[in-house]
Amino acid sequence: MKHEILDAGKPKRRSVNLSLDTGIVAAAREAGLNLSQISEDAIRRATKVEQERRWREQNRPAVDAWSRWYEQNGHPLERHKAW
Repeated sequence: MKHEILDAGKPKRRSVNLSLDTGIVAAAREAGLNLSQISEDAIRRATKVEQERRWREQNRPAVDAWSRWYEQNGHPLERHKAW
């Protein structure tokens, strides 16, 4: 299932429970940091990294096949180059 978590628009909000180190929470609050925003940003980045990793893993056979073809045959439009 694909979720549009990286949308630039105003996302819907959902309350969730997180267990965080009390020292980190106290320090963040003392510094005036928005824990929800920081958590959301970190989860968004981690999700994007994981989605990219999975895409590379799922598409590795096709990328490898193209690379092998290219090594064997060269650039498909080589004969049309003007230089």
